[in-house]
Amino acid sequence: MMFKNFKNVDKCTFGRGTFNKLDEILAPHRKADNPAMIFLVDNYFAGKPFTQRVPAQAHDMVLFIDVDPHEPTTEQIDALRDKILAEKGLPSGVVGIGGGSIMDIAKAVSLMLTNEGSSQLYQGLNLIKKEGVYHVGVPTISGTGAEVSMTAVLTGPEKKLGLKCDWTVFNQIVLDPELIAEVPRNQWFYTGMDTYIHCVESMTGHLKNTFSEAYGYKALDLCREVYLGEGSGQKPDNDDKLMVASYFGGLSLSYSEVGVCHALSYGLSYVFGTRHCFANCIIFDQLADYYPEGVREFKQMVKHHDIFIPKNLSKEWTDAQVDKMADVALALTHMWNHAMGPDWKDKVTKQQIKDLYYRM
Repeated sequence: MMFKNFKNVDKCTFGRGTFNKLDEILAPHRKADNPAMIFLVDNYFAGKPFTQRVPAQAHDMVLFIDVDPHEPTTEQIDALRDKILAEKGLPSGVVGIGGGSIMDIAKAVSLMLTNEGSSQLYQGLNLIKKEGVYHVGVPTISGTGAEVSMTAVLTGPEKKLGLKCDWTVFNQIVLDPELIAEVPRNQWFYTGMDTYIHCVESMTGHLKNTFSEAYGYKALDLCREVYLGEGSGQKPDNDDKLMVASYFGGLSLSYSEVGVCHALSYGLSYVFGTRHCFANCIIFDQLADYYPEGVREFKQMVKHHDIFIPKNLSKEWTDAQVDKMADVALALTHMWNHAMGPDWKDKVTKQQIKDLYYRM
Protein backbone atom coordinates (compact mmCIF):
# COMPACT_ATOMS: atom_id res chain seq x y z
CA MET A 1 0.00 0.00 0.00
CA MET A 2 1.32 3.44 -0.95
CA PHE A 3 1.11 6.08 1.78
CA LYS A 4 1.52 9.78 1.10
CA ASN A 5 0.45 12.50 3.50
CA PHE A 6 0.23 15.02 0.71
CA LYS A 7 0.81 18.75 1.31
CA ASN A 8 -1.09 21.02 -1.07
CA VAL A 9 -0.73 24.75 -1.76
CA ASP A 10 -2.20 26.69 1.17
CA LYS A 11 -4.13 29.19 -0.92
CA CYS A 12 -4.91 29.52 -4.62
CA THR A 13 -6.66 32.25 -6.54
CA PHE A 14 -7.78 31.69 -10.13
CA GLY A 15 -9.26 34.00 -12.73
CA ARG A 16 -8.57 36.76 -15.19
CA GLY A 17 -7.22 39.87 -13.52
CA THR A 18 -6.31 38.17 -10.24
CA PHE A 19 -2.70 39.31 -10.62
CA ASN A 20 -3.99 42.81 -9.83
CA LYS A 21 -4.77 41.55 -6.31
CA LEU A 22 -1.19 40.50 -5.56
CA ASP A 23 -0.40 43.54 -3.41
CA GLU A 24 -3.52 42.90 -1.34
CA ILE A 25 -2.58 39.23 -0.98
CA LEU A 26 0.95 40.05 0.22
CA ALA A 27 -0.02 42.80 2.69
CA PRO A 28 -0.91 40.57 5.68
CA HIS A 29 2.37 38.69 5.33
CA ARG A 30 4.68 41.71 5.55
CA LYS A 31 6.35 41.49 8.96
CA ALA A 32 6.75 44.61 11.06
CA ASP A 33 10.50 44.13 11.66
CA ASN A 34 11.28 43.49 7.99
CA PRO A 35 8.38 43.94 5.54
CA ALA A 36 10.54 43.35 2.45
CA MET A 37 9.27 41.07 -0.27
CA ILE A 38 11.69 39.70 -2.87
CA PHE A 39 10.25 39.55 -6.38
CA LEU A 40 12.07 37.07 -8.61
CA VAL A 41 10.90 37.89 -12.14
CA ASP A 42 11.74 36.10 -15.38
CA ASN A 43 14.24 38.22 -17.30
CA TYR A 44 11.90 37.89 -20.30
CA PHE A 45 9.88 40.76 -18.77
CA ALA A 46 12.81 43.13 -18.15
CA GLY A 47 12.11 46.51 -19.72
CA LYS A 48 8.57 45.56 -20.71
CA PRO A 49 5.36 47.28 -19.54
CA PHE A 50 4.41 44.26 -17.43
CA THR A 51 7.10 45.16 -14.89
CA GLN A 52 5.11 48.26 -13.97
CA ARG A 53 2.38 45.96 -12.67
CA VAL A 54 4.66 44.22 -10.17
CA PRO A 55 3.49 45.63 -6.79
CA ALA A 56 6.97 46.24 -5.35
CA GLN A 57 7.21 48.78 -2.54
CA ALA A 58 10.19 50.94 -1.61
CA HIS A 59 11.68 48.40 0.81
CA ASP A 60 11.24 45.46 -1.59
CA MET A 61 13.73 43.96 -4.03
CA VAL A 62 13.01 43.09 -7.66
CA LEU A 63 15.50 40.74 -9.29
CA PHE A 64 15.25 39.77 -12.94
CA ILE A 65 16.40 36.18 -13.33
CA ASP A 66 17.88 34.86 -16.57
CA VAL A 67 16.71 31.26 -17.01
CA ASP A 68 18.01 30.79 -20.54
CA PRO A 69 19.45 28.55 -21.77
CA HIS A 70 19.95 26.41 -18.67
CA GLU A 71 17.73 25.29 -15.81
CA PRO A 72 18.22 26.40 -12.17
CA THR A 73 21.45 25.37 -10.49
CA THR A 74 22.49 25.00 -6.88
CA GLU A 75 25.18 27.63 -7.48
CA GLN A 76 22.57 30.10 -8.73
CA ILE A 77 20.33 29.51 -5.69
CA ASP A 78 23.21 29.95 -3.26
CA ALA A 79 24.25 33.22 -4.92
CA LEU A 80 20.70 34.61 -4.80
CA ARG A 81 20.34 33.63 -1.15
CA ASP A 82 23.61 35.35 -0.24
CA LYS A 83 22.69 38.51 -2.15
CA ILE A 84 19.27 38.80 -0.53
CA LEU A 85 20.55 38.24 3.01
CA ALA A 86 23.41 40.71 2.49
CA GLU A 87 21.18 43.47 1.14
CA LYS A 88 17.83 42.91 2.87
CA GLY A 89 18.36 40.55 5.77
CA LEU A 90 15.70 37.89 6.24
CA PRO A 91 12.74 39.14 4.18
CA SER A 92 9.06 38.58 4.80
CA GLY A 93 8.69 36.54 1.66
CA VAL A 94 9.64 35.57 -1.87
CA VAL A 95 7.43 35.95 -4.95
CA GLY A 96 8.27 34.09 -8.15
CA ILE A 97 6.82 35.48 -11.39
CA GLY A 98 7.57 33.48 -14.53
CA GLY A 99 7.71 29.93 -15.86
CA GLY A 100 8.59 26.63 -14.26
CA SER A 101 12.24 27.52 -13.66
CA ILE A 102 11.25 30.69 -11.81
CA MET A 103 8.76 28.69 -9.75
CA ASP A 104 11.54 26.29 -8.73
CA ILE A 105 13.97 29.13 -8.02
CA ALA A 106 11.44 30.92 -5.79
CA LYS A 107 10.73 27.74 -3.85
CA ALA A 108 14.41 26.93 -3.44
CA VAL A 109 15.41 30.48 -2.41
CA SER A 110 12.63 30.61 0.19
CA LEU A 111 14.04 27.45 1.78
CA MET A 112 17.70 28.39 1.56
CA LEU A 113 17.09 31.75 3.27
CA THR A 114 16.57 29.79 6.49
CA ASN A 115 18.83 26.78 5.98
CA GLU A 116 22.62 26.93 6.24
CA GLY A 117 25.14 25.76 3.70
CA SER A 118 24.85 25.07 0.00
CA SER A 119 21.57 23.99 -1.56
CA GLN A 120 23.35 20.94 -2.99
CA LEU A 121 23.34 19.53 0.55
CA TYR A 122 19.55 19.36 0.42
CA GLN A 123 18.99 17.70 -2.96
CA GLY A 124 16.74 14.81 -2.08
CA LEU A 125 13.67 13.97 -0.03
CA ASN A 126 13.01 15.64 3.33
CA LEU A 127 16.57 16.90 3.86
CA ILE A 128 15.54 20.50 4.59
CA LYS A 129 15.93 21.28 8.31
CA LYS A 130 13.87 24.48 8.72
CA GLU A 131 10.75 25.93 7.16
CA GLY A 132 11.46 28.61 4.56
CA VAL A 133 9.99 32.09 4.35
CA TYR A 134 6.51 32.78 2.96
CA HIS A 135 6.55 32.20 -0.79
CA VAL A 136 4.15 32.90 -3.65
CA GLY A 137 4.10 31.54 -7.19
CA VAL A 138 2.70 33.48 -10.15
CA PRO A 139 3.07 31.37 -13.31
CA THR A 140 3.23 33.23 -16.62
CA ILE A 141 3.40 30.04 -18.66
CA SER A 142 1.50 26.82 -18.00
CA GLY A 143 2.45 23.19 -18.18
CA THR A 144 5.24 22.31 -15.76
CA GLY A 145 3.03 21.96 -12.69
CA ALA A 146 5.84 23.59 -10.68
CA GLU A 147 3.31 25.98 -9.17
CA VAL A 148 1.75 23.11 -7.21
CA SER A 149 4.54 20.54 -6.79
CA MET A 150 6.53 19.87 -3.62
CA THR A 151 9.83 19.85 -5.54
CA ALA A 152 12.26 22.57 -6.57
CA VAL A 153 14.37 20.89 -9.24
CA LEU A 154 18.03 21.97 -9.28
CA THR A 155 21.12 20.89 -11.18
CA GLY A 156 24.11 20.54 -8.89
CA PRO A 157 27.75 19.61 -9.42
CA GLU A 158 26.96 15.90 -9.05
CA LYS A 159 23.29 15.44 -9.91
CA LYS A 160 20.02 16.93 -11.04
CA LEU A 161 17.57 16.44 -8.19
CA GLY A 162 14.98 18.48 -6.34
CA LEU A 163 14.71 19.97 -2.90
CA LYS A 164 11.63 18.00 -1.94
CA CYS A 165 9.61 18.36 1.24
CA ASP A 166 6.31 19.76 2.52
CA TRP A 167 7.91 23.17 3.06
CA THR A 168 8.79 23.44 -0.64
CA VAL A 169 5.12 23.85 -1.58
CA PHE A 170 4.01 27.43 -2.19
CA ASN A 171 1.97 29.17 0.50
CA GLN A 172 0.02 30.97 -2.22
CA ILE A 173 -0.33 30.77 -5.97
CA VAL A 174 -1.97 33.29 -8.29
CA LEU A 175 -3.35 31.74 -11.47
CA ASP A 176 -4.24 34.49 -13.93
CA PRO A 177 -4.80 33.17 -17.47
CA GLU A 178 -4.22 36.65 -18.89
CA LEU A 179 -0.53 36.27 -18.03
CA ILE A 180 0.05 33.36 -20.44
CA ALA A 181 -1.60 34.95 -23.49
CA GLU A 182 1.63 36.11 -25.15
CA VAL A 183 3.73 32.96 -24.74
CA PRO A 184 5.64 32.11 -27.98
CA ARG A 185 3.91 29.26 -29.84
CA ASN A 186 6.67 26.64 -29.60
CA GLN A 187 7.14 27.28 -25.88
CA TRP A 188 3.37 27.18 -25.38
CA PHE A 189 3.44 23.71 -26.92
CA TYR A 190 6.53 22.35 -25.13
CA THR A 191 5.35 23.38 -21.67
CA GLY A 192 1.82 22.19 -22.31
CA MET A 193 3.19 18.82 -23.30
CA ASP A 194 4.93 18.61 -19.93
CA THR A 195 1.44 18.45 -18.39
CA TYR A 196 0.32 15.90 -20.95
CA ILE A 197 3.39 13.70 -20.35
CA HIS A 198 3.05 14.05 -16.55
CA CYS A 199 -0.42 12.60 -16.75
CA VAL A 200 0.37 9.83 -19.21
CA GLU A 201 3.21 8.69 -16.96
CA SER A 202 1.41 9.12 -13.64
CA MET A 203 -1.55 7.03 -14.82
CA THR A 204 0.32 4.19 -16.54
CA GLY A 205 2.58 3.12 -13.69
CA HIS A 206 2.47 0.98 -10.57
CA LEU A 207 1.78 3.84 -8.14
CA LYS A 208 -1.30 5.19 -9.86
CA ASN A 209 -4.44 5.50 -7.78
CA THR A 210 -7.92 6.99 -7.88
CA PHE A 211 -6.72 10.33 -6.52
CA SER A 212 -4.03 10.78 -9.18
CA GLU A 213 -6.32 9.46 -11.91
CA ALA A 214 -9.11 11.90 -11.11
CA TYR A 215 -6.82 14.89 -11.64
CA GLY A 216 -4.87 13.25 -14.45
CA TYR A 217 -7.83 12.29 -16.62
CA LYS A 218 -9.29 15.78 -16.38
CA ALA A 219 -5.93 17.33 -17.21
CA LEU A 220 -5.62 15.07 -20.26
CA ASP A 221 -9.12 16.03 -21.41
CA LEU A 222 -8.19 19.70 -21.13
CA CYS A 223 -4.92 19.13 -23.03
CA ARG A 224 -6.84 17.45 -25.84
CA GLU A 225 -9.24 20.37 -26.05
CA VAL A 226 -6.34 22.85 -26.16
CA TYR A 227 -4.13 20.96 -28.63
CA LEU A 228 -6.50 18.79 -30.70
CA GLY A 229 -10.04 20.09 -30.22
CA GLU A 230 -12.14 21.88 -32.82
CA GLY A 231 -11.16 25.23 -31.33
CA SER A 232 -7.58 24.25 -30.49
CA GLY A 233 -4.76 26.78 -30.36
CA GLN A 234 -3.73 29.84 -28.40
CA LYS A 235 -6.82 31.79 -27.44
CA PRO A 236 -8.39 33.04 -24.18
CA ASP A 237 -10.62 30.05 -23.42
CA ASN A 238 -7.74 27.67 -24.01
CA ASP A 239 -5.43 29.71 -21.79
CA ASP A 240 -7.87 29.12 -18.93
CA LYS A 241 -7.98 25.40 -19.71
CA LEU A 242 -4.20 25.03 -19.97
CA MET A 243 -3.63 26.82 -16.66
CA VAL A 244 -6.04 24.46 -14.89
CA ALA A 245 -4.57 21.44 -16.71
CA SER A 246 -1.11 22.39 -15.44
CA TYR A 247 -2.43 22.62 -11.87
CA PHE A 248 -4.28 19.31 -12.09
CA GLY A 249 -1.34 17.62 -13.80
CA GLY A 250 0.93 18.70 -10.96
CA LEU A 251 -1.47 17.21 -8.43
CA SER A 252 -1.73 13.99 -10.42
CA LEU A 253 2.02 13.39 -10.46
CA SER A 254 2.40 14.48 -6.82
CA TYR A 255 0.20 11.64 -5.62
CA SER A 256 1.59 9.18 -8.14
CA GLU A 257 4.96 9.53 -9.91
CA VAL A 258 6.50 10.24 -13.29
CA GLY A 259 8.22 7.59 -15.36
CA VAL A 260 10.58 6.74 -18.20
CA CYS A 261 10.41 10.04 -20.06
CA HIS A 262 11.22 12.14 -17.02
CA ALA A 263 14.06 9.87 -15.96
CA LEU A 264 15.65 10.19 -19.40
CA SER A 265 14.90 13.91 -19.46
CA TYR A 266 16.89 14.47 -16.28
CA GLY A 267 19.89 12.81 -17.93
CA LEU A 268 19.61 14.91 -21.08
CA SER A 269 19.21 18.13 -19.08
CA TYR A 270 22.11 17.30 -16.78
CA VAL A 271 24.61 16.65 -19.56
CA PHE A 272 23.51 19.25 -22.13
CA GLY A 273 21.50 21.77 -20.12
CA THR A 274 18.44 21.13 -22.30
CA ARG A 275 15.33 22.82 -20.92
CA HIS A 276 13.08 20.33 -19.17
CA CYS A 277 9.91 20.68 -21.25
CA PHE A 278 11.83 20.64 -24.54
CA ALA A 279 13.82 17.61 -23.38
CA ASN A 280 10.59 15.80 -22.51
CA CYS A 281 9.24 16.36 -26.02
CA ILE A 282 12.46 15.11 -27.65
CA ILE A 283 12.38 11.97 -25.54
CA PHE A 284 8.65 11.20 -25.48
CA ASP A 285 8.65 11.20 -29.26
CA GLN A 286 10.80 8.04 -29.06
CA LEU A 287 8.93 6.13 -26.33
CA ALA A 288 6.18 4.33 -28.23
CA ASP A 289 7.45 1.04 -26.75
CA TYR A 290 6.49 2.29 -23.29
CA TYR A 291 3.54 4.64 -23.89
CA PRO A 292 2.06 3.66 -27.29
CA GLU A 293 -1.26 5.50 -27.04
CA GLY A 294 0.26 8.58 -25.43
CA VAL A 295 3.01 8.86 -28.04
CA ARG A 296 0.53 8.36 -30.88
CA GLU A 297 -1.60 11.23 -29.61
CA PHE A 298 1.48 13.36 -28.91
CA LYS A 299 2.57 12.97 -32.54
CA GLN A 300 -0.88 14.07 -33.66
CA MET A 301 -0.54 17.22 -31.57
CA VAL A 302 2.91 17.93 -32.99
CA LYS A 303 1.63 17.58 -36.53
CA HIS A 304 -1.54 19.58 -35.87
CA HIS A 305 0.44 22.59 -34.65
CA ASP A 306 3.48 22.12 -36.92
CA ILE A 307 5.87 22.04 -33.97
CA PHE A 308 9.61 21.46 -34.35
CA ILE A 309 10.93 18.36 -32.56
CA PRO A 310 14.63 17.82 -33.38
CA LYS A 311 15.87 14.50 -34.76
CA ASN A 312 19.28 12.82 -35.05
CA LEU A 313 20.76 14.68 -32.10
CA SER A 314 22.69 11.61 -30.96
CA LYS A 315 24.97 11.63 -34.01
CA GLU A 316 26.84 14.51 -32.33
CA TRP A 317 27.05 12.84 -28.91
CA THR A 318 30.04 10.95 -27.57
CA ASP A 319 29.66 7.58 -25.90
CA ALA A 320 30.91 9.15 -22.68
CA GLN A 321 28.08 11.69 -22.78
CA VAL A 322 25.47 9.00 -23.43
CA ASP A 323 26.98 6.88 -20.67
CA LYS A 324 26.66 9.76 -18.21
CA MET A 325 23.05 10.45 -19.25
CA ALA A 326 22.22 6.79 -18.65
CA ASP A 327 23.83 6.91 -15.19
CA VAL A 328 21.78 9.99 -14.25
CA ALA A 329 18.56 8.42 -15.53
CA LEU A 330 19.10 5.09 -13.80
CA ALA A 331 19.79 6.81 -10.47
CA LEU A 332 16.16 8.02 -10.39
CA THR A 333 14.97 4.77 -8.87
CA HIS A 334 11.57 6.10 -7.79
CA MET A 335 10.66 6.85 -11.40
CA TRP A 336 11.68 3.42 -12.66
CA ASN A 337 9.91 1.74 -9.76
CA HIS A 338 6.69 3.49 -10.79
CA ALA A 339 7.13 2.83 -14.51
CA MET A 340 8.32 -0.78 -14.38
CA GLY A 341 7.54 -2.11 -10.89
CA PRO A 342 9.71 -3.02 -7.89
CA ASP A 343 11.63 -5.54 -10.01
CA TRP A 344 12.54 -2.87 -12.57
CA LYS A 345 16.26 -3.69 -12.31
CA ASP A 346 15.48 -7.07 -13.86
CA LYS A 347 13.70 -5.37 -16.76
CA VAL A 348 15.92 -2.41 -17.64
CA THR A 349 19.63 -2.43 -18.38
CA LYS A 350 22.00 0.45 -18.82
CA GLN A 351 22.53 -0.55 -22.44
CA GLN A 352 18.80 -0.37 -23.10
CA ILE A 353 18.77 3.16 -21.71
CA LYS A 354 21.73 4.12 -23.87
CA ASP A 355 19.95 2.68 -26.89
CA LEU A 356 16.95 4.89 -26.16
CA TYR A 357 19.21 7.95 -26.13
CA TYR A 358 20.79 6.88 -29.41
CA ARG A 359 17.32 6.95 -31.01
CA MET A 360 17.12 10.71 -30.43
